[in-house]
Amino acid sequence: MFDISRIFENSGEQMDISCEMSSESTRGLKGIAFVRPASLSGKVANRAGIVTLSYTASGTITTQCDRCLKDVVRDFEYGFEHVVVRSVQHDNDEYIIAEDGMLDMDSAALDDVLLELPTKNLCSDDCKGLCPVCGADLNVTKCEHI
Repeated sequence: MFDISRIFENSGEQMDISCEMSSESTRGLKGIAFVRPASLSGKVANRAGIVTLSYTASGTITTQCDRCLKDVVRDFEYGFEHVVVRSVQHDNDEYIIAEDGMLDMDSAALDDVLLELPTKNLCSDDCKGLCPVCGADLNVTKCEHI
């Protein structure tokens, strides 16, 4: 959590952010594991009364190939930019809410990274997958069913 209340109060004010996503925030995810906590670096700035968060998230995840079920390790680096507000009248996914001037980078970064990750994970573009009859890994062996 970062206290950015002074950023809201002073136009032209900015603050650098550098941290790691806590391993607690990524615990319990299904199908994905962070090899190490993601690194987050960027800044929060107030330009003419509009507070923005610009940051980069980078790290390594492990998941399974959707075709052959082998472990797949992927590095990632994504850039994000959001408007930060103290509150909103109704649900709005366009803004990051910093209640009481506190910015929860874990929550923001986890949502951003998960939405950016590919929906299909393959160990290679030409992965042949598993035989639907016997379950043999078709990348390694040929079976009589295919």
